[in-house]
Amino acid sequence: MSLTRKRVLVTGGAGFLGSHLCERLLKDGHDVLCVDNYFTGRKDNISHLLDDAHFEAMRHDITFPLYVEVDEIYNLACPASPVHYQYDPVQTTKTSVIGAINMLGLAKRIGAKILQASTSEVYGDPTVHPQTEEYRGNVNPLGPRACYDEGKRCAETLFFDYLRQHRTRIKVARIFNTYGPRMHPNDGRVVSNFIMQALRGEDITLYGNGKQTRAFCYVDDLIEGFVRLVATGDDITGPVNLGNPHEVSVGELADRVIRLTGSRSRIVHRELPQDDPLQRCPDITLARSTLSWEPRVALDDGLTRTIAYFDRMLTERGEGQDAAAE
Repeated sequence: MSLTRKRVLVTGGAGFLGSHLCERLLKDGHDVLCVDNYFTGRKDNISHLLDDAHFEAMRHDITFPLYVEVDEIYNLACPASPVHYQYDPVQTTKTSVIGAINMLGLAKRIGAKILQASTSEVYGDPTVHPQTEEYRGNVNPLGPRACYDEGKRCAETLFFDYLRQHRTRIKVARIFNTYGPRMHPNDGRVVSNFIMQALRGEDITLYGNGKQTRAFCYVDDLIEGFVRLVATGDDITGPVNLGNPHEVSVGELADRVIRLTGSRSRIVHRELPQDDPLQRCPDITLARSTLSWEPRVALDDGLTRTIAYFDRMLTERGEGQDAAAE
C-alpha cells in the first residue's frame, strides 16, 4: 500500500484493461474514480469493487467535458477491437480525439499527471520489424481501421502539443496485443475468438494462412507497465512500447488453444481482412531501460488463466463443448 493515497481517474475503467487497472490502483492504496459509458465496458467487470469505500463508478462519455478533482488520470476510454471500433467509426474517432482534448483540458486545469493508452496500431502494417518508438508507421488513413489508427495517432499529437504548449505532465504508452480474463467474449480479437470457439467445440476461424505474427502480453504485465510509467519523473513522457517481444504465429496460437482446452475443434481458413498487419512485435528496449519492465507471464500460463475465465462464463450460460455436442 502506498504511503500517500492518490485520487486516480480511470476512463474506460469498466473495460478489460480498465477494470484490472482499477483493481491494481485500489490494491496500491489509492482512491479510484472509474468512468465509463458502458459501450464496450461491462458492469460485471467492476461489480466486485463496488463495496470498496475507495472506489467510485460514474457513467460518463468522455466526448463530453468532465469536472472532477484528481491527482492522476489514466485515459483508456475507446473501443479497442475491430468489431467494436468499426461499429461506429465516427464515434470511435470522436472518443480518441475529443476525449483526449477533454481529458488533457482536465489535466491542465488541475495539474494532474495523465497517461494516454495508445496502441501499436499507430504503426499500421509495419515495414520495420520489430517496431521501435521512433518508427513513424505505415497507416492507411482511408481504410476501415483508420478510425482507430488515426484517432490514436491524433491523440498522441494532442498529448505532445499539450506538453509543449501548456507543460501538461503526460505519459504515452503504446499497447501491443494484450489478453487475459475479462476480455469481451465478442470483441473479435484472436485470443478471445479462438478460446470461445474451442470451448464451444466450434470451428476455429483462422484468417489468412496463419503465418502472420503477434506478440501476446498478459494483462497483469501490461498493468504493471502502466503503473511504472506513471510513477516516473516528468522527464520521461514516452511514447513507450508495452508488450511482449516474443512473436507467435496466429496458427501456433490456435494450436496452443486447442491443446490447452482439449478441444475437438478444427481449424478453418478465411480471407485476411483489409489492412490487417502481417507482423506486429514491439521493441521494448526503452521500457526495459526506463521502467525496468518486461513481461513475466509465459503464454501458456496466461492462456490457461484466460481459458478458465471464459470456461466459467460459458458454464454459467449453460454453453461449452459438452452442450455443443448434445
